[in-house]
Amino acid sequence: MLAIAAAVVFGIYLLLDLLDVKTTDLFNFNTFAALGLLLIALHLAGVGSAARTGGGRRFYGRRSTRS
Repeated sequence: MLAIAAAVVFGIYLLLDLLDVKTTDLFNFNTFAALGLLLIALHLAGVGSAARTGGGRRFYGRRSTRS
């Protein structure tokens, strides 16, 4: 989920750059790059991902031994 947010941040910056929109000092290249890289780093660290418990197939009862 955080990787998607990072992609959105980079996409917004790209659109602003392509449309040559003048932005304030708050929204400059360094701000967008830092925010995007922070979101990617959090994604790679596993923050924001649901904890997986168990997983795989579960069998309840006895399995058939027929071939």
